[in-house]
Amino acid sequence: MAVRKPDLAGSWYPGSASDCIRAIEEFSRNGISCPDTGRRPIGGIVPHAGWYYSGKIASGVIRCLSKAPKAETVVVFGRHLHPSSRNYIMKEGSWSTPLGPLDIDLELAERLTAEFLFEVETASRYEPDNTIEIQLPFIKYFLPEVRILPIGVPPAPIALKIGERVGELAEELGKSLLVLGSTDLTHYGYNYGFTPRGIGEKALEWVKNSNDKMIIDRMLEMDAEKVIHESLKNHNACCAGAVAAAITASRRLGADHSDLLAYATSYDIRPDSNFVGYAGILYSSVE
Repeated sequence: MAVRKPDLAGSWYPGSASDCIRAIEEFSRNGISCPDTGRRPIGGIVPHAGWYYSGKIASGVIRCLSKAPKAETVVVFGRHLHPSSRNYIMKEGSWSTPLGPLDIDLELAERLTAEFLFEVETASRYEPDNTIEIQLPFIKYFLPEVRILPIGVPPAPIALKIGERVGELAEELGKSLLVLGSTDLTHYGYNYGFTPRGIGEKALEWVKNSNDKMIIDRMLEMDAEKVIHESLKNHNACCAGAVAAAITASRRLGADHSDLLAYATSYDIRPDSNFVGYAGILYSSVE
C-alpha cells in the first residue's frame, strides 16, 4: 500500500510519537470540555495553524467527536481554494503520521470519484497542504482504527453537493462516518493584506467581536450557503468550502445542533499586529 509521508511533522507539530502523545495529553488536561448533553457527535469544525497556536482547539474538537459510537471513517474536508478551484481527493493508500498510518477509505472514494470531477492525489503526487495534515495525528490518537477520506472543495455550490452526497453514501453503504471541516478565520494584518480597521487593540476587538463572530454565527446556524457568502464578502474563513461541505454532510447524517467549544486568536498566544482567528465547533444529533 502506497504511503503518503507527513510534510509538516517536526515543524507545525511534533515529529515523534512520544512528543505528539505528550502534546495531545497536555491539550486534553488543559483543553476544552465536551458538551455533557447526551447527544451523538457527528461533525466538527477545526482550525489548522501549527499546534502551538491552535492545537488545543483542534485536539479538543476531535476528542469530543471521538465520543461518538464506533466510527469507520472520518471524512476531512479542507484545502485553501478559491471559488473556481477544482475538487481534490486522495483516493487510495494511506497517510502516515508520527503515531502510525491512517488508511484511505477506498470504497467511499471510488463512489465519489465516479460521480464528481476530482483532481486525484496519490501518496507521491500531491500538493502539500496543512489544513488536513494538521488534524491527522489527533485522529490517529483518539480514533486509532478509523479510515480517513481527505477531500478539498472550493467555496462554491459544488461543496454542498459533495457534502450532501457524502452523507447519502454513508447510508447507502452502511458506513458510520464522522465529518470534519478545517478552516481558520480572519487573517488580519499587513502580512495578510487585510487591515480594514487599521492596527492595534481596536482592530483586534473588531476581528473578535464582529468579523469572526459573523462567520461563527453562520457556522452555528449550520447554514452552509451563508458560510460561503459570508467568507467571500468579509474574508473571515480561509476554507469556507470545507466548512460548507462539513455542515451539509453533518446535517445529512442527522446533526441538528451545534456547540461552540472554543474561540481564540493567535494574538492570545503571541501578541502581534498580524493575527488569525480560530474556532472549534461540534455538530451533534439526538441519540
